[in-house]
Amino acid sequence: MPNNFHTSPSLRLACVMVGLPGRGKTYISQKVCRYLQWLGIHTEVFNVGNYRRKLFGTKQDHLFFDPSNPTGQHQRKTAANAALEDMIRWFDEKQGTVAIYDATNSTKQRRRWLHDLLTSHDIQVVFIESVCEDEKIVIENIQQMKLASPDYLDRDPTWAVEDYQRRIDQYREHYEQVTESDYTFVRMVNAGTQVMINMVRGYLESRIVYYLMNLHTQPRKIYMSRHGESMFNLQGKIGGDSDLSPRGQLYAKKLPGLIKEHLGDKKLVVWTSTLKRTIQTSALLDYPKLNRKALDELDAGVCDGMTYEEIEEKYPEDYANRDDDKFNYRYKGGESYRDVVLRLEPIIMDLERQGNILIIGHQAILRCIYAYFMNYNQEDLPYIKIPLHTVIELSPRAYVFDIEAVDTHRPKTVHKTSQEMKAGGVGNSEKINNPILPISPEFMA
Repeated sequence: MPNNFHTSPSLRLACVMVGLPGRGKTYISQKVCRYLQWLGIHTEVFNVGNYRRKLFGTKQDHLFFDPSNPTGQHQRKTAANAALEDMIRWFDEKQGTVAIYDATNSTKQRRRWLHDLLTSHDIQVVFIESVCEDEKIVIENIQQMKLASPDYLDRDPTWAVEDYQRRIDQYREHYEQVTESDYTFVRMVNAGTQVMINMVRGYLESRIVYYLMNLHTQPRKIYMSRHGESMFNLQGKIGGDSDLSPRGQLYAKKLPGLIKEHLGDKKLVVWTSTLKRTIQTSALLDYPKLNRKALDELDAGVCDGMTYEEIEEKYPEDYANRDDDKFNYRYKGGESYRDVVLRLEPIIMDLERQGNILIIGHQAILRCIYAYFMNYNQEDLPYIKIPLHTVIELSPRAYVFDIEAVDTHRPKTVHKTSQEMKAGGVGNSEKINNPILPISPEFMA
């Protein structure tokens, strides 16, 4: 599958994380990976901590990380080398484009060794350092992220925080910030309040830096909802700029109460598309609103305003091609899902800077945004089910109103082979299981 970016087929880039424990390296790694995968760039994270736990078990306390502990030191090096070997093998065998090597890499000697080894394999290297001197941020990170890790799961939280701080102190004694002027590096200070870059070259490196500059780790809520049921929904037509149906208007009336119930008095910004059905859905929400053209529904081109049955009858070949590759299929004179992902990239960047936000959008648009946060691959993205009259909260749950609406979800079509067709019957369809997941992707690491 082609990338959205015209990267050289031989381009291989390693993002090597640097930083003391508790500085958000794994969070940053996962976010960068998710962003690049969403754009269609073959990316993988190699987390040394996971290798260490797999090889030598969990429940390791701070003594395991003591530099004077030869057994612990040997096992940590073994895990680091295993992750590195797998990463190089992934580049060679899987034709990967970007690998993220997630470890402390806290000394100049270690970074020199990594740099020389990787460049000898024709892999470009960019170091991404996370520095945090704000102890409040560090403690919050430990409490939110590290206490849920296998190392501290089911242990006394007070003891766990103290033990993890001891681990940090052991690393701090030998830690050296990245100051190597001949390296490409990015330094993020205090959760991105300050960003410094050195010798960043190439389009892909620049995109990664731009993304990092937009990241923040402050807690927030992201709500997403399709517009209320429209008249076109009732008629089975796609696209257009129709008004809400009576049931859609009822949804618009109930929406403010639900948001208020779950958000309380916290601030919220509402984004809609420029189409009537999203603006009408937001009309009674007493929050600042912004209409954004980039959130308009996927352009169906010459098929705009038609039913799927009409499309199948008038453009049978196009209809079949769309079922064969829905992500890349482009309507005549319109867009594909791939086009929409590119269109939405500035929206994603802006989302990463926002506080609490509610996006009232369209099915294809919300599929693309949801796929970014939930790390769906491009093949499955067009089949994510985003029901009408449902608010999705990117934290523990999705809220569904008890207001009926037509189901506009079209599951992936399964085509029968020619032999099956000769045996009788036409291809039926099945649903890909895309539940609204009761987890918080925003804070997963």
